[in-house]
Amino acid sequence: MPPKNLITDVAGLSVGNAQDDKIKSGVTAILCDEPAVAAVQVLGGAPGTRETDLLEPHNMVEAVDAITLAGGSAFGLDAASGVQAWLREQGRGFPLGPHRIPIVPAAILFDLVNGGDKDWGRYSPYRDLGFEAASAASETFTLGTAGAGTGASTAGFKGGLGSASDITSAGITVGALVAVNAVGSVTVGDTRHFWASPFEKNDEFGGLGLPHPMPDNAGALKIKYREMMKSGANTTIAVIATDAVLDKAGAKRLAIAAHDGFSRAVWPAHTPFDGDLVFALATGRSGIKPAPHDLLDLCAVAGATMARAIARGVYEAEPADNDAFPAWKAVKS
Repeated sequence: MPPKNLITDVAGLSVGNAQDDKIKSGVTAILCDEPAVAAVQVLGGAPGTRETDLLEPHNMVEAVDAITLAGGSAFGLDAASGVQAWLREQGRGFPLGPHRIPIVPAAILFDLVNGGDKDWGRYSPYRDLGFEAASAASETFTLGTAGAGTGASTAGFKGGLGSASDITSAGITVGALVAVNAVGSVTVGDTRHFWASPFEKNDEFGGLGLPHPMPDNAGALKIKYREMMKSGANTTIAVIATDAVLDKAGAKRLAIAAHDGFSRAVWPAHTPFDGDLVFALATGRSGIKPAPHDLLDLCAVAGATMARAIARGVYEAEPADNDAFPAWKAVKS
């Protein structure tokens, strides 16, 4: 396992968080040192996105300057403008004549009913939070109740920002970053045991393993906010990154594979009421272009790493006033 166990173990990436504790929401910016090949796969039924069409393999732009994850539902899409403004001040962006246009795809999650004060006036604070997050980007960052995970929740426990990393047998580094705000549950039945336990490394989310015996209600549908599902009050949004050399089609395949981590860590995942989405980034810093068998390993590791990141996001969440759900660490079995 790479040293930081964060997405920033992938060379060429930095991450910044910004949050407003009063509104219980925030923004996470993933910055690329140089433009990185990117793709996206959306499998949830209620997504909220910006600049995702350009990521399809048949479209012109090959690489992006940053990815933005934010709370705030559709209001949170403003966060990408703040990240874009910061990048423009640094002279970053896609060159068109005398201009440079920073390419910043984004996705949002719904955290408007989490106990925070959303009476922010005419304009939301997300553009400023996006700028602040980009300004704070570094190789180390806070997990749990931070950035886009500040106001997140799942069925039964508070959600949060999670990350994990690993290295394939070919020497390729893989990292995941995720804001966990799922309609479903990340734990088995009424226990504190994480569905992602088979993939855990070094007790990174408590080391409890799977329950034995499995509880009778392990497969029961434990759903968050049943009465509010029609509002799209959920979504798990993530980035899977690698230092491998991939084209846009290869990055798309990586994003698809990373969704396996959602299915391994959340029950149920990809519902009509989630906006589940994975961005993929390939920095190419390793110089390794995966052979077919190496690509298989890369995709498998991507799914496992994403599952670990999801569990870590919930495990690292901290309690705060007016939480709709308890933090995992605050609940004793």
